Amino acid sequence: MHRLPRFLALILILGLSVSLTGQNPHGEDFRINCADCHNAGSWQVAINAIKFDHSSTGFALEGQHSTVACMDCHQDLDFKTVESECVTCHEDVHQMSVGNDCMRCHDSQSWLVFEIPELHEQNGFPLQGAHTALACVDCHDNSNNLVWERLGQECMDCHQRDFLQTTNPNHVEAGFSMNCVACHEPFSQAWSGDNFHYFFPLTQGHDGLDCRDCHQSDAYDQLSPNCVSCHLEDYQNTQNPNHLASGIPRDCALCHSTAPGWMPANFRSHDDLYFPIYSGNHQGEWNSCIECHLDPNNYSNFSCIDCHEHNDEADMRDEHDGVGGYRFESNACLSCHPDGSE
Repeated sequence: MHRLPRFLALILILGLSVSLTGQNPHGEDFRINCADCHNAGSWQVAINAIKFDHSSTGFALEGQHSTVACMDCHQDLDFKTVESECVTCHEDVHQMSVGNDCMRCHDSQSWLVFEIPELHEQNGFPLQGAHTALACVDCHDNSNNLVWERLGQECMDCHQRDFLQTTNPNHVEAGFSMNCVACHEPFSQAWSGDNFHYFFPLTQGHDGLDCRDCHQSDAYDQLSPNCVSCHLEDYQNTQNPNHLASGIPRDCALCHSTAPGWMPANFRSHDDLYFPIYSGNHQGEWNSCIECHLDPNNYSNFSCIDCHEHNDEADMRDEHDGVGGYRFESNACLSCHPDGSE
């Protein structure tokens, strides 16, 4: 057997090399080690056995991307660069109604969305109260349930029909404002839930009232929140004490709560409005109002000189010897001792 001359062998090897290069199905620009994907037993590629570091392309194969076949994204064996935007491979089922940044809502693990409340808050409409239990299609009502066009953020954008159809009370005839939060609390789970009328809480004695008990006309938004707008007659007719004669303020909340019935009243505002009896020298020194207010029908009258040593006019005159303008009268006592101190 004759051996080929060395130069002929070299030419044959070079020719074979050129031939093999021309047969590379990945193209001449694809230059990585074949063993990164293939093995000596077969050209078949096992996804979990690929050694090629895909992150070197700027697109790491994470989540569901780590299990897809190469050809699911690369349409030919040239493995030309594929754009990294999601819409390059994934159809935009939302039809651009939420933009093209899929990663804002989805991740590479799943298409499921768990941050719906946070996403709405980012868009300026937090899902609060009854809105937390709604399905997307309850508000985003389109023929395609995956198209979520941006909605307005005013109540009337969704609840105009509710406003027009409400009859108890009739919002249209009453001339109610279309700003629902004027009467309805956003955190409530229902239109007439626990937080309904939150601007004027219907607690205790006000709880369970019919609207017409306070709103005598259809101008529901014209009623004053001041107590006397409903309770003026109670104020005028009260005799124990006589509120009119005593000059007691008409701000009922200074002494009364919304508990059924007016009693017990809390007169602690007495300290701020008139004279400290729950603090200072008089704290704990009295048991009933009539100790100072001798006329129960007129609490504007009071006595300072009918207790302690003040009942002896002569002694009090000696005590105040040298005090200009001294008078033995209760009003005079208050003028010089407005807080009861010496």
